[in-house]
Amino acid sequence: MLVLGPGICVQLAHAQAAVDSQGGPASPVHRSASGFGILQGRWVRPDGGYVITIKAVGAGGKLDASYANPSPLPFARAEVSNDGNAIKVFLELRAGGYNGSTYTLTYDPKNDVLKGIYYQAVARQSFDVYFVRAK
Repeated sequence: MLVLGPGICVQLAHAQAAVDSQGGPASPVHRSASGFGILQGRWVRPDGGYVITIKAVGAGGKLDASYANPSPLPFARAEVSNDGNAIKVFLELRAGGYNGSTYTLTYDPKNDVLKGIYYQAVARQSFDVYFVRAK
């Protein structure tokens, strides 16, 4: 009986992992990581033509991303995370007149926009901003 007990438990656990609560195939375990792929693309801020390009999402939420205003500027930090059901993006610039300026954005799936706050560190001012996906 002791030998069969663990085998039965493993089979039950495997069956539960393979089927969701409605009897269909289960969602992947790493739903949040794969969901970040929706961010890939070119995002334009309509009020000035600033562009964020997200090329890829790496391990631990690191973004392969760049910024243009219109000249390219590097991000010192570019990260994505989950906050409940929301996808959050944090971007920090450390170049030119932008030292320490940040974007703290939330992805709005209904409207396919990134919206949030731009903090201009040199001027010490915050602005409500949004980016639309470039077609």
